[in-house]
Parts: sequence; C-alpha cells; structure tokens
Amino acid sequence: MERSELQELFEGVARGEVAPAEATARVASGELEGFVDLGFAKPDLQRGVRQGVSEVIYGAGKSAEQICAIVDALLDGGEERILVTRVDEAKAYALEAHLAEGDHAGLPFEYHPDARLALLGGLPPVTGNGYVAICCAGTSDLYCAEEAALTARMMGSRVVRLYDVGVAGIHRLLAHVEEIQNATAIVAIAGMEGALASVVGGLAACPVIACPTSVGYGASFGGVAALLAMLNSCASGVSVVNIDNGFGAGYQAALIDHPR
Repeated sequence: MERSELQELFEGVARGEVAPAEATARVASGELEGFVDLGFAKPDLQRGVRQGVSEVIYGAGKSAEQICAIVDALLDGGEERILVTRVDEAKAYALEAHLAEGDHAGLPFEYHPDARLALLGGLPPVTGNGYVAICCAGTSDLYCAEEAALTARMMGSRVVRLYDVGVAGIHRLLAHVEEIQNATAIVAIAGMEGALASVVGGLAACPVIACPTSVGYGASFGGVAALLAMLNSCASGVSVVNIDNGFGAGYQAALIDHPR
C-alpha cells in the first residue's frame, strides 16, 4: 500500500509528534482533500489508503501530456509506484523522456509493449499468500495474459505463467495440474470458443477469473462468443471480466491473493 499525506499525518499522531487538535484542523481545512484538481483530471491521492492499491492510469484516450501531468501529481502526492495501462509506445516513450528531465529523474521505468503497460517505480516485493496462475489458451492471447500477469505482479503477487495451454491440445494443460491445484487464484484467458475457463475451473480449488479475448474468426464476434461461453460455464467458482480486460482479471486475482 502506498503512503499518503493523510496516512503520514495519522502516524504522526500515533507517535505523539502531532497533536490531535492539529491533525483535526489540517483535515478540516481541506489541506488534505485527497486529490489534485488538474482541470482535465482529479488524481486520487488516497486510493491506496481506502483500497490498498493506489490509482492506476488508463492511458487510452489520454494524450501524452495528460498522462505526464497525472503521473507528476501522483508522485508529488507520495506515490512510489504507478501502473499505466493501455498506453502505446509513442506515449510511453514521451512519459519516459518527461520523467528523465523532471523532478523524478532516476525513477525506474519499464515499458512492456506486448501488454501495453508502463511500470513506474519498480516492482514491489511479493506479499501475497501464495501465487496467481495465469492460464493463457494461445500465443495470440498473450497481449491480454501479460496485462493480467504484470498487473498482479505490480500488486505484490507472485505470478506463475502457464501459456499456450488451450483445449485444442488439452494434454498441454494437464501437464500443469499441480500448478493449477496449488494456486491461490487463477486467471483463465481465451478467445475462440472460450472453453479453457470451464476446464480450469473443473481442476482448481481456488477462484478462477475468466477473461475472454477478442481473438477468433468471424462468428466469435470480437470475443462475444467466448464471453457468453464463460458466463455460461458449468464449473463452480468461475467469474468473468469483460472482453480483453486482462487488467481487471489480474487485479481481482491479486486481491484474492491478499486477503485482508
């Protein structure tokens, strides 16, 4: 969980360094309102305190300049690590150049083009109870699988990748039964007919988050066929996120791996 000014204030009260009356006055003054108003966006500086995970930036539809301004606000507000999703190479490299020239020069920066993710501040230590298994049906689905895997890892989960284990060659999946049965949470990613989620759900004792992808021929309807198949799974314990939402699947799996 990232630190915030509010958390630091409360810790100061607990240590006896800040009087309760002073803390009350600072909160009442609006000094610690919890967000920064940039006009086009209001970055949330207290999300990590409320939810355990700081704000994630959705890069699609935002300009490079807007992303840079939001990143600056979060870093200035005390965030140590930031995840930017659905960001293309041009925006990612603009962000990297911006960070290198500004007040946050030297901050670790990684861009993963397959997943379209930018990771700022480096990966956190592993803090989960076990591990998240990412089961990916085919190589064509890796863009979504890597988004899920990197999201879960950025949230402190250990990640085990089981790739190209689709039902067209089910022996490839059955070679990983032990990893499936010992996982804390599983993300099952598939396009085409989306059958992988049901098969994994029948092998696993943990929650399975099914993520349909838009991979497939015409009658797959851009992932709708896989989505409907996953929603109609006969396996117990399978829940479903939206088409191509690797981020949401990885996030949910990491929450399961970190019970409060």
